[in-house]
Amino acid sequence: MDIYTIIFLALAVFIFLRLRSVLGQRTGSERPPFDRTARNALGAQDKNVVTMPGKVIDQAPLAPTAEPAPPSDRWKDLTEPGTALAQGLDAIVEKDSTFDPRHFLSGARGAYEMIVLAFANGDRRALRDLLSSEVYESFDAAIKEREKNEQKTETRFVSIDKAELVGAELRDRTGQLTVRFVSQMISATRDKAGNIVDGSADTVADITDIWTFARDITSRDPNWKLVGTGSAN
Repeated sequence: MDIYTIIFLALAVFIFLRLRSVLGQRTGSERPPFDRTARNALGAQDKNVVTMPGKVIDQAPLAPTAEPAPPSDRWKDLTEPGTALAQGLDAIVEKDSTFDPRHFLSGARGAYEMIVLAFANGDRRALRDLLSSEVYESFDAAIKEREKNEQKTETRFVSIDKAELVGAELRDRTGQLTVRFVSQMISATRDKAGNIVDGSADTVADITDIWTFARDITSRDPNWKLVGTGSAN
C-alpha cells in the first residue's frame, strides 16, 4: 500500500466521522417531521373567521380527583335544571364533551358585533365566513338594494349589555344554540347627498336581537355559523 492510498483512506475516515457528528444517528425515538398540511387542517383559520368554541375549545382538563358537577349545578347561571334549555345543552355535551356554553357565549358576543358591523359596511367577505348560505343570501340582497339606491349605513355600538342562551337543541349531528342579544347602538343610513333616510346619527337605540347559530358537532371545524335571525324590537 503506497503513501497516497493511506492518505485517501485517512481522509475518507475523517469525512465519515465529521458527517456522523453533524447529522447524528437515528435512534428510533426521533419526532416525526412537521406536517404543514395537517397543521393547516387542524388549526389554521382564515383571519375573518370568528372561532366559536367547539371541538378545539381551549380549556384546562379536569384535575384527576375532580368529579363531574351534579346536574343541579351543571348549567348554573345559564338555566335551571330540567328546563328545555338544560336538556338541549345536555344533549349537545353528550355528543361533544368539549363543548362549553360559557365559552360559546363569549365567542357569540364577538360574532354578533362583527356581523352587525360587516353588514353595515357591506363587507361580504367577512359575512360569507360567518353566515350560513341562506342567511348570507338574505344579507347580500339587502346590501345590493342599499348599493342600488346609493345609500350607506353607519353603525356604532355603544354597548352589548347582555348575551344569554335562550334555546339549545341537537338535531341529528347539528347543534343549534339560540342567543338573545341586548345592545345599544347608533345607526343611520344616508343617501348619496348625505341626508339621513333611516335611523339617527345622534340617538342611541335599544336593540334586542334573537339569533340562532348552528354547527355539525362531529366536524373538526370548530366554528358556529349564524343560521337564523329575529328581533324583539
